[in-house]
Amino acid sequence: MDMQPTQLDTALHPQAIADFLTRHPNFFNDFPMLLAELNIPHPHGTHAVSMSERQLIAMRDKVRMLENKLAELIQFGEENDGISEKLHALTLALLAVRTPQDLLAALTLHLREGFAVPHHALRAWNLAPDGATGLADPVAQGVRDSTAAMAQPVCGVLAVNDASDWFGEVSPHLRAFACIPLRPAPAAAPVGLLVLASEEAKRFYAGMGTLYLERLGQLIGTTLVRMQG
Repeated sequence: MDMQPTQLDTALHPQAIADFLTRHPNFFNDFPMLLAELNIPHPHGTHAVSMSERQLIAMRDKVRMLENKLAELIQFGEENDGISEKLHALTLALLAVRTPQDLLAALTLHLREGFAVPHHALRAWNLAPDGATGLADPVAQGVRDSTAAMAQPVCGVLAVNDASDWFGEVSPHLRAFACIPLRPAPAAAPVGLLVLASEEAKRFYAGMGTLYLERLGQLIGTTLVRMQG
């Protein structure tokens, strides 16, 4: 017996039917009873529903998806607003600093209390030596070269190995880092390096957004240049 598909079988292929309905949008206007007579499997169950009910279910699913997406966007917006407010408060504090002690005090307050960053270390080159704070302690040329090579902050593992010693006895317990080159302007050479650190492995991770970290680096870099002057 010949089992080859007939011309009618080919014409009734699902894709052919879909193409036909797409080309003839008034089909169900010409045959309105089909909308009430056709039964379609329920997308979330085993029973059948009419085409109009199926369309209503699809619309509800789409609305639910859009509501979830909107809630996600609102959450991101609120989080960004919070970060912007904290960064603004830090900016005002940096405008008032005059000495290395002032700078370190402002960073300690705002990074720990505002941004919940448990540990940070800062080194600046081109500042006068200051044994009281360690801010202008000499750094190896390799640290400067590695910092200059960063196009943006680097998160995850420690990108500058020598910076591990800056954290003292807590260093062996740190698992996540953000190395931020301190540039007074986006294309300027860095004048220092800020390293944020945490014992939590997921606190800073490769691929995380760095926009606010870059702005933080520019704020501190500008402050350092002003202190040099």
